Amino acid sequence: MILLLWVVEVPQVFAYPIFAQQNYENPREANGRIVCANCHLAQKPVELDVPQGVLPNTVFEAVVKIPYDQQIQQVLANGKKGPLNVGAVLILPEGFECAPKDRISPELKKKIKGLSFQPYRENQKNIIVVGPVPGKKYSQMVFPILSPDPQNKTKKSYYLKYPIYLGANRGRGQVYADGSKSNNTVYSASLGGVIKQIAPSEQKGGGFLITIETKTGEQIIDKIPPGPEIIVSVDQKVEIDQPLTKNPNIGGFGQQEGEIVLQNPQRIFGYLVFVFSVLLTQIFLVLKKKQFEKVQLFEFNF
Repeated sequence: MILLLWVVEVPQVFAYPIFAQQNYENPREANGRIVCANCHLAQKPVELDVPQGVLPNTVFEAVVKIPYDQQIQQVLANGKKGPLNVGAVLILPEGFECAPKDRISPELKKKIKGLSFQPYRENQKNIIVVGPVPGKKYSQMVFPILSPDPQNKTKKSYYLKYPIYLGANRGRGQVYADGSKSNNTVYSASLGGVIKQIAPSEQKGGGFLITIETKTGEQIIDKIPPGPEIIVSVDQKVEIDQPLTKNPNIGGFGQQEGEIVLQNPQRIFGYLVFVFSVLLTQIFLVLKKKQFEKVQLFEFNF
C-alpha cells in the first residue's frame, strides 16, 4: 500500500498589504483589477467619497467606507476566532499625494483618528496604503489628500478631470502571495475515495489529518490546518475536489472608482465674471424695458 502525504503549510505572515508591495510594481493591473483581489477572493462592497472638484495646492478629504457586520469574528492564523482587520489602497492621479502633517487642520486630524499612511513605493507618493488596522475603529477611513499645483510646483499635472481608484478589504485573505492557501478558505479532497481516518495533527499548531483511500488501494493524507470546520466523516465516500471543510471566510475585497476635477482658479474667476456680467445685462434690459414702457404710456396719454 502506498502512503502519500499531502501537506499544506500555513505561513505565519499577517502584514497585508505588504504582499502587494513586495510582489507587484503597480497595484492596479492592466485589466483594471487591483492586485489585492488575488489573495482576497470574496467580493464585498466598498464606498469612495471624494469632492467633485478641488483647487490646486489644497488639502481635501477622501472618505473610504468598508461596511461589514462588526459582531462577527474571523478565523485567525492560529485557528482561533478574532475581530476583522481592514486595509485599503488609494490610487490617486500623478501629482496628488498624502497631505503633510503641517497642512492638516485639527478638525481633519480628529477625523483621521491616528491612521498611519504610507506610499506604495518611495517614488509613487500618489498611491497610498493603509492597514491592517482594527475594523471596528476604522470601518470608515479619512485620507488627507494634497492636490498638485500645476503652475508653481507640479509641472506634470494639468487642470483636468482625473480618475481615482480604491481597493479595500476586510478580513484575511484565502491565498498567500506565494500561491499557498491560508486557513481562511475551503479545503478539498486531493483525490476521490473513501475516508479511512480523521486524526488530530501532532504538528505544532494543531489541525487534522484526513486519510483517503482510493479504489486502487492508494492512501493519501490531506492536512487541514487549525480553523476550518470539517464536514466529512469516516467511511464517507468523497470525490476529487469535494469540500472537506466549511468555508470560514467572512471577509472580502472590493473596488471602487471616482473622479475629481483639478480646477483652474482663473477659469473659475472668469466664469464668475461672465455670470455677473450676464446678470447685470439682464437687469439693465429689464430697467430699459420699464423705461420704454413709461415713455410709451406718457405719449399715449398725451
